[in-house]
Amino acid sequence: MANISINFVPLSVLDVDQALLFYRDGLGFTVVSDVANGDFRWVSLVGSDGSGTNLVLSTPGAGRSEADAQALAELVAKGAIGPLVLSTTDLDGLFESLSASGAEVLQEPMDQPWGPRDCAFRDPSGNMVRINQAA
Repeated sequence: MANISINFVPLSVLDVDQALLFYRDGLGFTVVSDVANGDFRWVSLVGSDGSGTNLVLSTPGAGRSEADAQALAELVAKGAIGPLVLSTTDLDGLFESLSASGAEVLQEPMDQPWGPRDCAFRDPSGNMVRINQAA
């Protein structure tokens, strides 16, 4: 069987620039591309180590019909999609930094009964982001 890997994970956000404040400035992701097409843009980011899967931010209307864009925007705003699960080697430090930036805290760092120690935030669009302590 052939090897297969995940290269891109799309994430719909209501405002790409606001999302960049959270993902780039707050979490420390690095922008690897910022591609515009008409009124839309797709921004690809990678983790702070500069490698791995690309997180691709775009608005709900990017490549979708008006009706689909509206439906998706409503789901994003409710936080009904996801969560996006990340990991870090310094959960407590990242939690302190991100919560001090004004990000919406959903859960402080704690040990979970299903295994990892993690915390949770909402990005500016409403998406839930869980962050695990890396082993």
